[in-house]
Amino acid sequence: MTMGKKRLLLLSFLFFTSFDLIHAQQSAKILRVGYLSGGNSPADNSILNEAFRQGLRQLGYVEGKNIVIEWRYAQGKLDRVAVLAAELVRLKVDVIVTGGQGATRPASEVTSTIPIVMTQDPDPVRNGFVASLAHPGGNITGLSTLAPEISGKQMELLKEILPKLARVAVFGTSTNPANAQSLRETETAAAALPVKLQYLDIRDIKDVEIAFRAARKGRADAILALGSPVLNAHRTHIAELAIKRRVPAIYWRSEVVEEGGLMSYGVSFEDLNRRAATYVDKIHKGAKPADLPIEQPTKFEFIINLKAAKQIGLTIPPNVLARADKVIK
Repeated sequence: MTMGKKRLLLLSFLFFTSFDLIHAQQSAKILRVGYLSGGNSPADNSILNEAFRQGLRQLGYVEGKNIVIEWRYAQGKLDRVAVLAAELVRLKVDVIVTGGQGATRPASEVTSTIPIVMTQDPDPVRNGFVASLAHPGGNITGLSTLAPEISGKQMELLKEILPKLARVAVFGTSTNPANAQSLRETETAAAALPVKLQYLDIRDIKDVEIAFRAARKGRADAILALGSPVLNAHRTHIAELAIKRRVPAIYWRSEVVEEGGLMSYGVSFEDLNRRAATYVDKIHKGAKPADLPIEQPTKFEFIINLKAAKQIGLTIPPNVLARADKVIK
């Protein structure tokens, strides 16, 4: 082999070795993720946070080694979410993960370039976050909680445990983008039973007591709580008042029942948070949010708290207990 060929081979070796080293360094880059929520704090959402972390660990991510998570919670004050979203943008995170539409909208308003992964949204298309479920088309992708049948199931469960059910107080938040749709679905389900509804708007902590007094005055037999960042922020207080006033209530998520509420039926938010990690991983590996289809819920949970039932003097029928995914005793 001539000296010229040896020199050429050496240069080629050095070139490809350098390329591999650069590629390895890029692959080893620490991923910075911002988690944005309108909720109270990471501690109050520890189950969901751990599900997200678990999903990341299953994909090989270790906090402090190859990933850093910046947690930002608005303490239930929606006007603070935009401030926290802007803060994450200034930190130049690689991906923003949002814990609900109350966080997705502010995040989308402060950046059109940083990828945003929704852990949940009732209707991403109608809310204007994506062009379609199959082809999001922008910097937002993730998971949807779109499941119109949930309200019907909740009403049916209330009717089963309360055969004489005639009036239901519906707790919602009118400023929540998904509230109108959830209420329409609940009204359709109530009309089929038939059950009369009393809608009560909760926009702040002061509205919770007012809503309970109005429900009592309206002779509500039960309460159905729609999901919203405001209700989520005050969910423990709402569950405690329902028990104190001995009013059966069904909630939109399992955490309320874990914290003392009577029962819940809805999408598994734990599962959605775990699945959100796969989007973060795909984006980190080069996928564009615009090309990642929105996934819909696949896991639903029905949870009953027998301790809460005993506190309000309610007996849950055996056939209803048998269908529960989890019974807290």
